[in-house]
Amino acid sequence: MKLLFDQNLSFKLCQDVSDLFPGSCHVRDVGLTQADDRTIWSFARANQLTIVSQDADFSDMAMLLGPPPKVIWVRSGNRPRVAIALLLRTYSGLIAEFEVNDAVCLEIY
Repeated sequence: MKLLFDQNLSFKLCQDVSDLFPGSCHVRDVGLTQADDRTIWSFARANQLTIVSQDADFSDMAMLLGPPPKVIWVRSGNRPRVAIALLLRTYSGLIAEFEVNDAVCLEIY
């Protein structure tokens, strides 16, 4: 599974979890820093990426539009990058299951 990290998360997460999620990128890496949510959604869909965000907007879009893409909603509040990376590592098994099940949004805390 390749992840697309939203602007509200650190671009360094790509490197932090590259062993688990190779090929992941940040919106900044693909020129979408100032893009609206719909543009990011379309990019993720076209490139088979799962959106990772702390923003409820993508969860809402997932429920309304359905996959692809799928959305991982990080609901842990503003925490250091290493804490978010640890959260993704802790739930990597659940995230792998999420990739193949019918759910459209996975909330992790």
